[in-house]
Amino acid sequence: MYKFLINFFKRNQHIEATDIMKKYLIVGLGNIGEKYANTRHNIGFKVLDALAAEENVVFETQKLGDIAICKIKGKSLLLLKPSTYMNLSGKAVLYWLTKENIPLENVLIITDDLNLAFGSIRLKTKGSDGGHNGLKDIQDKLKTTNYNRFRFGISDDFSKGKQIDYVLSEWNSEESEKLKERLDKSIELIKSFVLSGVNITMNSFNGK
Repeated sequence: MYKFLINFFKRNQHIEATDIMKKYLIVGLGNIGEKYANTRHNIGFKVLDALAAEENVVFETQKLGDIAICKIKGKSLLLLKPSTYMNLSGKAVLYWLTKENIPLENVLIITDDLNLAFGSIRLKTKGSDGGHNGLKDIQDKLKTTNYNRFRFGISDDFSKGKQIDYVLSEWNSEESEKLKERLDKSIELIKSFVLSGVNITMNSFNGK
């Protein structure tokens, strides 16, 4: 009987650890409110909206953000759009990471990047915040720069001193026309990250 109980607990611990490794936190960065909905800075929200639509799931407002959950081949993806505004994104990330007991390596942060040409996508496992206030707060709250980030290029086509106006402005007509294909590619990247891992995904998608 004693050996049976030991084996039972060992199996349960293994199952619990396996379940944890199947959970992913996919975070799209942006600002809440209709006036920000179609701005460059909100590409993280836009990517998650596209993924949720494809998987036929709906966001619900919960603590510190809007949440949707979808299943992809046995993996559970918790999609998070923080409601804390960009500069306090880390608060929502840390809360849901802790609440759902998700390993840091299973976190993916989606953000805009001024240093990449429009539509370029790049996945990295670590790095600086690059002056991005959302990433800066996540780094501060998680106490590390070693977390996966998916950077979506929005280019730097603005004049000196106009950066804030640029990132908070809406896509131009040419960008809007190309955005659907880029969102589809972004969804492919996220699914690859979950199903194939970060290294294979970086090799397959970076610069594409």
